[in-house]
Amino acid sequence: MAEQTGRTDLAGGIDLNISYDRNDPRGRYINPEERTPPTGLTGVGLSLPIGKTMLIDARRNAVRQARLAQTLAEADRLSLVNKTLYDAAKSYWDWFLAHRQRVLLAEGFELANTRFQALRLQALLGEIATIDTTEALITVQDRLVQQQQAVLDEQNARLRVNTYLWNADGQPTELPEQTIPQLTSPMVAADTLLQPLLEQAAQQHPELLKLDTKIGQLTLEERWRQALVQPQVAVSASLLSQTPSVDERYDWSSYYSFRPQNYKVGLDVVFPLFLRKERGKLREVQLKNQQTALERQQTGRDVLNGVQSAYNQLQVLGRQVIVQQQTILNQTILVRGEQAKFELGESSLFLINSRETKLIDLRIKGEELKAKYQKAVAQLYYAAGGAL
Repeated sequence: MAEQTGRTDLAGGIDLNISYDRNDPRGRYINPEERTPPTGLTGVGLSLPIGKTMLIDARRNAVRQARLAQTLAEADRLSLVNKTLYDAAKSYWDWFLAHRQRVLLAEGFELANTRFQALRLQALLGEIATIDTTEALITVQDRLVQQQQAVLDEQNARLRVNTYLWNADGQPTELPEQTIPQLTSPMVAADTLLQPLLEQAAQQHPELLKLDTKIGQLTLEERWRQALVQPQVAVSASLLSQTPSVDERYDWSSYYSFRPQNYKVGLDVVFPLFLRKERGKLREVQLKNQQTALERQQTGRDVLNGVQSAYNQLQVLGRQVIVQQQTILNQTILVRGEQAKFELGESSLFLINSRETKLIDLRIKGEELKAKYQKAVAQLYYAAGGAL
């Protein structure tokens, strides 16, 4: 006796079944009702699930899980893209700050060196004592050290920016030596900016998309596990025909060909005696689904709070930049006034250096606030889950 069965999946959980049975008619103990033609009996039919398995089964569950996995992979890709853009933006503004510090410290060094050279010339002419040039020299040396460190910081910041530069062929490239970061004028963020970003974060944030996808996967798994604790019933029907010989043409008019009266109908019922395993897995999936739903709620709140926090920081930094610019303007007036008094002999070199050093520090802090502001812009869009 020989028996072979093949099955092909169709839409809706329907299976296409192809079978072949052959019982040797010479068998002594074979029931005549179970004998087949000498060439065997071929069957072609369909199997249709009934009940919950009509809507979902192991194969359809796996296919739907795989489709959701594509959405999960896309959310991971978007998250990595946003993180890379955010890191690149921070590196760029670090380079901007290092460049501005180097420029300002170079200006301070030139001022101190010019003043030292003038005092040195006066000392050589005997107008002032040589010891009076010592303080000016100390200032020059101190600012020279700061300038050298600023040059190193700018070089390293440029290298960090280069790690994000690639050409159209996918090869790493570098900034031209003469390239400098562009200047910027921060503006306080408009009140109308927040609400669209909150809506974007609630709908498109990668972390929320990943959790939504996991909930969808667990919901599918729960439906499948619920189907497993129900009786699995399938109705099958097949048309039967005598298998043709290799050297003979198939006779469609034969009584034993595929005809409406040659069929086989079956009913398959599968139900496990003990449901401890199925019920345990179902309960496990339900708990995971509930846990993920709670995690989704908490993550949603964290995301919205993160956007609001980044927006608040952006607003404060914008106002601080404006105040710092006013402070720099006032300090510049003090330095000019002190310089005029010094030329009239009513001030000292110490006061000029102190006020000038304070001005340089304030200008560096102003550039630092500008860089922080631009980083806060990047942080705001990153917190909202979107590209810059």
